[in-house]
Amino acid sequence: MNRKHLSAIAVALLSLSASQVFAADGPMTREQVKAELTEAIRTGNMIANNDSGLMLNQVRPDLYPAKEQSAGKTREQVKAELAEAIRTGDMVADGESGKKLKELYPSRYPAPTMGGSFTATR
Repeated sequence: MNRKHLSAIAVALLSLSASQVFAADGPMTREQVKAELTEAIRTGNMIANNDSGLMLNQVRPDLYPAKEQSAGKTREQVKAELAEAIRTGDMVADGESGKKLKELYPSRYPAPTMGGSFTATR
């Protein structure tokens, strides 16, 4: 085989594999595209017509419904997590090494325990 035949076979194989990749996702129907567009228009999830690169809901948030806020942790939960991290040394020691305090100073912190209750038998 010459170079042209090999190139033609390679192109055919690539186009076949590419079509199989697109077929796996399946083409969107016209109704699906319309539904996505309607939702994007309703929520402002479209690029604003300027050079900022911002979405319409970022440029004019007063015109669109507010995004749902996920329920965060309470102040008490965050304080409890911090206290536990301090107690166990599960805090980054410094910005350079990226190691945790318990890795740098293992004798200062309790040894990690296994999750279940184990009994030693001989």
